[in-house]
Amino acid sequence: MSIDLAELRKLSVAERIQLAEDLWDSIALEPTDVPGLTDAQRQELQRRLREHESDPSTAVPWEQVRAELMSRMGPR
Repeated sequence: MSIDLAELRKLSVAERIQLAEDLWDSIALEPTDVPGLTDAQRQELQRRLREHESDPSTAVPWEQVRAELMSRMGPR
């Protein structure tokens, strides 16, 4: 597969961010193909999952996180 990076650079920053999100989402749909985690990473993920399950109210929706990040970037 060949991707023309010059064409990708023509996209706006917002469009490239959306593309990166879409690519990541497509990777997440195939977890068996994702490189393995170290034992320490797996343990940390399990710890974070248990913490979230014990108090789900601490989670922040992605839309809110993204909006805050975009507002920090300011106009470009």
